Amino acid sequence: MLDKHQISTLFSKLRKHSTSDQLELLIGGGKSSLTRFANNYIHQNVAEENYNISVRVQFGGKTARATTNKHDDESLRRTVKAAEDLARVQADDADLLPMASPETASSATLPSRHFENTAAVGPRERADLVGKMVDVARKHGHISAGVFAINDSLEAIINSNGVFDYHTQTGAEASITMTAADSSGWQKANFPDVSQLDAVRLAEIAAQKATDATHPQELPAGKYTVILEPAAVLDIVGFMFWDFGGLAILDQRSFLNDRVGTKLFGDNITIYDDAYHPLQSGPAFDGEGMRRQRTTLVDHGTVKNLVYSRSTAARIAHSEYAGKLGEVRPTGHGFPLPNEMGEAPMNVVFAVDGATKSVDQMIADTERGILVTRLWYIREVDPYEKIVTGMTRDGTFLVENGKVQHGILNFRFNQGLIEMLSNVVAMSQPVRASGEESFDMVVPAMKVRDFNFTEVTKF
Repeated sequence: MLDKHQISTLFSKLRKHSTSDQLELLIGGGKSSLTRFANNYIHQNVAEENYNISVRVQFGGKTARATTNKHDDESLRRTVKAAEDLARVQADDADLLPMASPETASSATLPSRHFENTAAVGPRERADLVGKMVDVARKHGHISAGVFAINDSLEAIINSNGVFDYHTQTGAEASITMTAADSSGWQKANFPDVSQLDAVRLAEIAAQKATDATHPQELPAGKYTVILEPAAVLDIVGFMFWDFGGLAILDQRSFLNDRVGTKLFGDNITIYDDAYHPLQSGPAFDGEGMRRQRTTLVDHGTVKNLVYSRSTAARIAHSEYAGKLGEVRPTGHGFPLPNEMGEAPMNVVFAVDGATKSVDQMIADTERGILVTRLWYIREVDPYEKIVTGMTRDGTFLVENGKVQHGILNFRFNQGLIEMLSNVVAMSQPVRASGEESFDMVVPAMKVRDFNFTEVTKF
């Protein structure tokens, strides 16, 4: 793992090769390893150590970036030259700000997200754990497939104005799909601390879902009360958070245009972006080295704030939106420059006020509804009304009279997220959740009325 001294030395070498007014170095990477299995056997075992060295130069209103993964002097020289050659042919950008300084990019303390016990997990330990997951599949008579992965990574930024931030983090991830003759079950989880990852329990849950879903019956499409497990919630709501950035408003590509400050969702919906939450992950700084700030996005259904990079906040102050979006200030959510996306909240946390209900309690309170393990192949249909389509998968069940009755064939849905988050009637305690369509978040399970299923699939 590259340490702070090595990164500082790399930056010193880059500065010797640069003629630019300002220089920035982003480094990301580390060690990653993965054991993949299918048909109840391990079929792939890989490990890699790699660091991307990304160099941004700035000449007045011109900027450009070039990237390498080689550390030798000649590769560093060529990378700086490539960035400078690209910058010189750019048109001046009147909105380009000087690079961040320590005064504007003060650091903050995060909970520890690097765990030596996670970094120490080797191929034998991964294989042993996969063996235990496969044993669960064989016990139930299922075929299993999935991955167990470990990473030990760093993110760092250093620039010629004196900014230097460094973050290390570990991660342990398990994902498993259990397949029976006519059904399947799935589970996935990711934690910085491997001791929090109970892969065998995930396998047991996935296996039980596959068993319970056998001989699925067909239900007609229509609007149903649904109980969405956290992974399903994460994957569907993830499609709206790219719209919570200020540049999305300026570009007229956000469903929040003309809606900031309005009541859009139910009273029980409160959402933060909080990099410091104990269940979250990632660094305390953004792609320019700005400190991430905890930001209230939605407060009891009302859209309160967006997130901003430095340049977007400055542009909005001189635009038609000045005074219309509440408090506008850099919040530390910018992506590395140059980019077309601007910023987005990447540490989303749902807060649940008052009483919560477990998934089992939601089931017990449901006269008739659908239990959904996860959603997949989600695509946007209407960007402004935030209508998305997709399918259920790997554990979809009929709930009647407070009990799970049997598995059902999967549905395709067309569902508006504004409507969905206005129809939430119960939520669980938020948990760190992982899915396949969006980034990890802290979200609850949700019981939602009138979820719109449009057709039945053949499996």
